[in-house]
Amino acid sequence: MADPQDGEMVKAADLHAHYGESHILHGVSLSVSRGELITLIGRNGSGRTTILRSLLGLVGRRTGSVRIRGVETIDLPPHRIARLGVGYCPEERGIFSRLSVEENLMLPPVVREGGMSVERLYEIFPNLFEHRKAMGTRLSGGEQQMLAMARILRTGAQLLLLDELTEGLAPVIVQALKRLIRQLKQLGFTVILVEQNFHFAAELADRHYVVDRGRIAEMIPKEALAESKDKIDAYLGV
Repeated sequence: MADPQDGEMVKAADLHAHYGESHILHGVSLSVSRGELITLIGRNGSGRTTILRSLLGLVGRRTGSVRIRGVETIDLPPHRIARLGVGYCPEERGIFSRLSVEENLMLPPVVREGGMSVERLYEIFPNLFEHRKAMGTRLSGGEQQMLAMARILRTGAQLLLLDELTEGLAPVIVQALKRLIRQLKQLGFTVILVEQNFHFAAELADRHYVVDRGRIAEMIPKEALAESKDKIDAYLGV
């Protein structure tokens, strides 16, 4: 199918996901337009990370439909899905501790044309340039997060699945990541963000999907956030 320049980047319908005998997602349906940033919010264990992993095929079994760039992917392996231009930044970041920053950047394959050069990434992440010869174990938590993001941007991925970017990071790094996400959105990237820091997510997202016990309970556009505060607090257990 042709790759349109606008319209839906992701459309999941009646998506179920299983890990072994555990049935985690129960009929999730959502859509994300090209260039849009949406968040998945909810309590720990609600299924938010499993949604990200299911979109990329990283679960034991999934059924339903997941279309990315108009291509049905429910029966495709993860490496084929990634080549549609999907990048995943897991909560644990996945940095290779015995490789240098530069080696980490060069390791992932290019999945689609248009990825950023290493030189461009060093402009965006000057801390990585300063530590380009350092091993992954020598980086701070914030620098590891920036390296994980930079690796994705080099691959040419245009759909970014980001899991708990700000977990355990200092406020100054959180603000730097917020500026980066805004910049990526301006550049046309499509972002699905799982984020426990709702204040961080609220300032960035076009829409919020509330996940509760493996289902989408609500979809809240940014314009309705103020009037939905009590409802969101109840879902989050605040």
